[in-house]
Amino acid sequence: MEPSNTLLRLRKRLENKAGKAIADYNMIEEGDTVLVCISGGKDSYTLLTLLIALSERAPVDFRLIAMNLDQKQPGFPADVLPSYLAKIGVEHRIIEQDTYSVVKNMIPQGKTTCSLCSRLRRGVIYRTAKEVGANKIALGHHRDDIVHTLFLNLFFGGQLKAMPPKLVTDDGAHVVIRPLAYCNEIDIARFARGMDYPIIPCNLCGSQDNLQRQKVREMMADWDRRYPGRTEAVFSALQRVIPSHLADNTLFDFKGLRSGADLREKNS
Repeated sequence: MEPSNTLLRLRKRLENKAGKAIADYNMIEEGDTVLVCISGGKDSYTLLTLLIALSERAPVDFRLIAMNLDQKQPGFPADVLPSYLAKIGVEHRIIEQDTYSVVKNMIPQGKTTCSLCSRLRRGVIYRTAKEVGANKIALGHHRDDIVHTLFLNLFFGGQLKAMPPKLVTDDGAHVVIRPLAYCNEIDIARFARGMDYPIIPCNLCGSQDNLQRQKVREMMADWDRRYPGRTEAVFSALQRVIPSHLADNTLFDFKGLRSGADLREKNS
């Protein structure tokens, strides 16, 4: 079945936004090998689709390798992603590691599992990137994820920190990129439905109603309903930081700040 005009327009908009983010932050360069992390969710499927399309017309030559971590969750349909990745003809690696049992054994019943699960996944991803010779790691976080993380850190971590579109791993071995940084979740969800991706739900943590991130998501959804454009405005603010109007002495020399009269008196 041919895609509808609506889906084609949506795809073009997402490709343009991803392409702009890649260009603005110099995410992908000539000769890069990009490990694309695929979870089976709407965001990572969309990420892979856009990167494949962009690679076909990009002014630089780069290699894509898709990767999925099979965490051995009960009921996980292990055949879905290998079949899909083989069908679209992309180079890929399926890594099997039972992080599910580790998380379940270490986290008490009723407690959130995301923190430990994320750390274990990162370790496997970094190791795989090294094994396949990838210098870039692409993750499917979008604009809404970045804004939600800002409020998570603000409310629960006491830090003014979000997800950067591009960062270097702690060991300095890889660069993590988020090409969907300019894409909003609503567009991605609509695109994923139109593409009819074989979505795999996360049964490990997706059903935890007490997640702080879920509460922030609900807060932002309410704000956007009452005041349309709030998420977009917050993301724009992240791109226009004014250190002199915050309170971090390491970012701005507040102690050394003097008026013109003070400086003249000091030098007289």
